[in-house]
Amino acid sequence: MEVGARYLGDRRCQFTVWSPFAKAVAVQFPAEAGELTLERVGEYWQGTAEDISPGTLYLFRLDQADAYPDPASHYQPKDVHGPSAVVDHAFDWRCPEWGGLPLESLIIYELHLGAFTPEGTFAAVIPRLADLVELGINAIEIMPVAQFPGDRNWGYDGVYPFAVQASYGGPEGLKQLVDACHQHGIAVVLDVVYNHFGPEGNYTSQFGPYFTEKYRTPWGSAINFDDAHSEGVRNYVVENALYWLRDYRIDGLRLDAVHAIYDFGARHILQDLAAAVSEFAQQQSRHCYLIAESDLNDGRILRPSDHGGYGVDAQWSDDFHHALHTLLTKENQGYYGDFGQGEQFAKALQESFVYTWTYSPFRQRRHGNDVSDRPPYQFVVCSQNHDQIGNRMLGERLSQLVSFSGSKLAAAAVLLSPYIPLLFMGEEYGETAPFTYFVSHSDPDLLEAIRQGRAQEFKDFHAVGAPADAASLDTFKACQLNWAERSQGQHGVLLAFYQRLIQLRRQLPALHISDRRDFEAFWQSDLVGLHRWHNEQAALALFNFGDQTAEYSLACAGTWQKRLDSSDEQWLGSGAIAADSLTPSETVSLPPQSLVLYEKLV
Repeated sequence: MEVGARYLGDRRCQFTVWSPFAKAVAVQFPAEAGELTLERVGEYWQGTAEDISPGTLYLFRLDQADAYPDPASHYQPKDVHGPSAVVDHAFDWRCPEWGGLPLESLIIYELHLGAFTPEGTFAAVIPRLADLVELGINAIEIMPVAQFPGDRNWGYDGVYPFAVQASYGGPEGLKQLVDACHQHGIAVVLDVVYNHFGPEGNYTSQFGPYFTEKYRTPWGSAINFDDAHSEGVRNYVVENALYWLRDYRIDGLRLDAVHAIYDFGARHILQDLAAAVSEFAQQQSRHCYLIAESDLNDGRILRPSDHGGYGVDAQWSDDFHHALHTLLTKENQGYYGDFGQGEQFAKALQESFVYTWTYSPFRQRRHGNDVSDRPPYQFVVCSQNHDQIGNRMLGERLSQLVSFSGSKLAAAAVLLSPYIPLLFMGEEYGETAPFTYFVSHSDPDLLEAIRQGRAQEFKDFHAVGAPADAASLDTFKACQLNWAERSQGQHGVLLAFYQRLIQLRRQLPALHISDRRDFEAFWQSDLVGLHRWHNEQAALALFNFGDQTAEYSLACAGTWQKRLDSSDEQWLGSGAIAADSLTPSETVSLPPQSLVLYEKLV
């Protein structure tokens, strides 16, 4: 059942809402002081209104009593407490032939709409797309844009999963951005939240059992995917996924924290989502995909349904980030205490996860399982993202925690890996602005609860002091990118270094993502190596995470030519000492915090 207000053209609109326990439901039109009585269709209520124009405001009145915005509202022009608006999804797409990009080809750039530009709108992103193309980016991942309270928020407090944030530019603005991305050859991944709703403006429980008390998430009641009357909720979520792919031509969805999606039924909601998206992609002859964020290290998320899995296309590897971060920063607080050894990063490179049903001291139990049967293009890796930066007390980026050499090392570790790389906005030039948590809720009690909750979050990290005030406008503005830094001095050199890495990733056949038989990771003390090959083509990346010069004796046959050296003076290094070419048994020396890439001559 397609829920919400569906504009049919010719000033006609069909309204559908799930409300299984209601005795009567009507659509109320505040501006016209009129009302449309809906008819029951199973657990749904439906009706068609005449003389309705796009932009018409409406509410659903339940049992001839209170009226509320539409749980499947497509637009909330007057914020979360105001009426919903009818949207005409007809759009003059300039790139209608766009079919998407193969998952394994993606180089993803995560951005927050409000902080990416000073204007904080969809329209303001479009002039920056050429910069991303020049960098080598071919996919952007947009943090959630579902309507949230006020005009600034990370997006995970959304309460209208179908409505595009009004302050960003609403439905029209998002379509214009997606169309512009496709014209630049850029795919669009949208972050969506199916594990909880935000706390302010959440009226969905007035309509039906959207939530269950069987489970609790870190953000409150869990969404009802397996309790009584859950069928309407499952339909709501599947329809939401298809809505973004169909009406906005989004290419993929990043599923937030699927470990907090509780469903112990015989068919998990993720399996329903994956099946629906796969069927849609086949019908439309487009590349469409689901990418899960998961804390479970569980291969079942990725395995196809006929192998006992859910069939999701890809998932993030937090282990890769943690193993890399701890080698670079030497931090060991909180969950970072489970990491910090070169052997662990080599395992992350080889096996995608470090914890594969192995004992985790932080969790005090075994964690994860083996995913060696899954191809490497099913894993997304990064050196930083919105969570790993924003969940720090001061929101420091990696550029504030490590040296310039460390930033280059982090870039190469991600972009030379056999997985899908993800960059967080600004990392490509060493952005210095923090990225802390920010909100614009109107409830003072809620804001105080957020302040206390944020302070509690840092307990495991033994952080001293207080986090930035999430409700302050200054906190938000401090997080916006400093675009002027992009080409200045060291920042410009780092940007060029990222560009070179992406070029090499595309140019060298050995660096293309294929399967697990085509690479091998190894380690010795603080040196980690990655040998990759494709037919007769081969590449060797050596990473020295230590503070002393490291030496490696080449064991691979053939003659190897150096293609990149982070110690080279052009990258503001102290001067390259690694040989320009190598043959078996020759030794290569790497300065501290450096990397070198060799290609085998054929």
